[in-house]
Amino acid sequence: MDQERKVILGMKHRGIICALLALITSPVCAATLSGVPRILDGNTIEIEHTNVRLSGIGAPETDQICLDAQGRRWACGVAARDELIKHSNGRTWDCHTQRADEYRRALGSCFIEGENVNAWMVRSGWALSAGASRHTYSVYELVASTAHAGLWSGAFIAPWDWPRRNRGTIIVGATLVPIDAQEVLLGSDLLSEPPSPECLIKGTLERSGERIYHLPGQPSYDQIDMTKRRGERWLCSEAEAEATGWRKAVR
Repeated sequence: MDQERKVILGMKHRGIICALLALITSPVCAATLSGVPRILDGNTIEIEHTNVRLSGIGAPETDQICLDAQGRRWACGVAARDELIKHSNGRTWDCHTQRADEYRRALGSCFIEGENVNAWMVRSGWALSAGASRHTYSVYELVASTAHAGLWSGAFIAPWDWPRRNRGTIIVGATLVPIDAQEVLLGSDLLSEPPSPECLIKGTLERSGERIYHLPGQPSYDQIDMTKRRGERWLCSEAEAEATGWRKAVR
């Protein structure tokens, strides 16, 4: 009887913990979410009022620039997001989440009519296998690189290296990387203009480490020089900014 009571109390205790944590980083306990998502970038969606990051993969953020097969710049981050939107085509997603990341996004795998979206992103060349479970999708990365699909059609910086790129950053690609690839992809002028006409929000990294975003029309907006490379980046929507840890400037 005492043992049974302990089990019941333990279950109640776990339920209370999950409920409390859910108020902070919803959802942190295992959950299944279903619906037509709002796709914020190649990694992040909003479904059932919950931000979800596709786990086990790394897609370029919307400000990332790559080189195409002819060595020309292109907004590969925006392209990755748009290809995911096109593939989704207004269909219902089923997402299975387990825990939350540092930006309070639920981490999980998502499916469209039984197809694993995480795997599709890597297989189509719009993301790389990443993180502790990268082995799950590494075979799809080989398929994409061999087919010169998506990002692999030219040269690029791994998505996780893009925000902190420097002279030591490795440029990757399926074929020979252009000799001037590093110079082009590390140039400060990449940030001088938004990657897309829709991506006009300026994100700045404060000395405290806090991420602040500034909207066109705010007094602070025109004062920001995006070429200083201190963590600045362009963002395409407030929803994207807030889902990835940015806070709106007060003025």
